[in-house]
Amino acid sequence: MLRLAILGSTRGTDMQAIINAIEHRLIDARIEIVISNVKDAYILERARKHNIKAIFLSPAGKTPQQFDEELIKLIEKHNCGLILLIGYNKILTKKFVERFYGKAINIHPSLLPSFKGWDKNVHREVLNYGCKVSGCTLHFITEKPDEGPIIMQKCVPVKENDTVETLKARVQKAEQEVLIKALELFAKGKIRLSSSGRVMIQE
Repeated sequence: MLRLAILGSTRGTDMQAIINAIEHRLIDARIEIVISNVKDAYILERARKHNIKAIFLSPAGKTPQQFDEELIKLIEKHNCGLILLIGYNKILTKKFVERFYGKAINIHPSLLPSFKGWDKNVHREVLNYGCKVSGCTLHFITEKPDEGPIIMQKCVPVKENDTVETLKARVQKAEQEVLIKALELFAKGKIRLSSSGRVMIQE
């Protein structure tokens, strides 16, 4: 069984799709802990509703290194094999990245390497640029945000009457499909990151 830690700073909509997939036995996994750096982030409430341990880890008065040291201890305490970032708005330190090399992944709301950044700002840039296609990217994390080795991507159309909200909803659906497919493969040991940084997938 794949033991998951989820880090998030927002609503955790994608996490709900993962919870549903686990409950319907589509993924051989269990979410051991959900951690947020935002006290009132709905992702914590969403976790509690499903009896998943939810922890607010305050960044107040801590250096990034101190914060990540606490974060590492929490994840290790729960023996998690994979860390998933869903709308996590904090840059991870070198220590965290090195400790969980090949075991920490992030879902991003664009087709990287285009349109790096955060949440609605990404969709706004896509619309302002006049793109006909957008999508999502699942990638391993590295010290440089949104630049890690790509695991999977999925495209969605950008419609003429799209707003930031309608495009976000369409991209989120793609995110959920990618996450469920990838987690199924992770649970079977079919995705790994080589020491050279190459993503290896067996389907």
